[in-house]
Amino acid sequence: MTFEKFLFYVFSAILVFAATMVITRRNPVHSALFLVLAFFTSSILWMLLEAEFLAIVLVLVYVGAVMVLFLFVVMMLDIDQAAMRAGFIKMLPVGLLVAGIMAVEMFLVVGPKYFGLDKYAMPAPHPADYSNTEELGNVLYTIYMYPVEIASVILLVGIIAAIGLTLRRRPDNKRIDPALQVQVKKGPDRIRVVKMPAEKKMEAK
Repeated sequence: MTFEKFLFYVFSAILVFAATMVITRRNPVHSALFLVLAFFTSSILWMLLEAEFLAIVLVLVYVGAVMVLFLFVVMMLDIDQAAMRAGFIKMLPVGLLVAGIMAVEMFLVVGPKYFGLDKYAMPAPHPADYSNTEELGNVLYTIYMYPVEIASVILLVGIIAAIGLTLRRRPDNKRIDPALQVQVKKGPDRIRVVKMPAEKKMEAK
């Protein structure tokens, strides 16, 4: 066994362990931390496959942004642990059934009958100056140009819809209009001067 295969099996075992802990831990913060570990090990496996760009993107986007936001949301929510435990035990048979179906489907797709070195040859090693980022960009913007453009339009529509849903005006909400604030004049709009006659100070008897 070569050292590369040894690293593959080690990090694959860590990935399976982390994924199992994500769905079995009752504390959502612990599940999120194990998910971070799963992302890191997945990026290492992609590094072994010479997909450095995808590995860096997985770490920067998912670990550096998505998971941090998810952790903040989970830690800010008041989650009832007792209700979660009751729901976990109640839905355990359904979860095991779904997991079994997924395992069978994965075996049928990537099993030895349809997947392996005898079916797909190992890719040739690339030189040191090879850039998979450049190759990925050439593939995305030449062969898959129209699917990329369609996906970008769909994402743009989703962004506009999210902004539109967020900016809904409700009459019961208290808000400040910056346009009205700018139009305020320094006279009666800002301050009112009240003149009062002076009074003598009462002497204590």
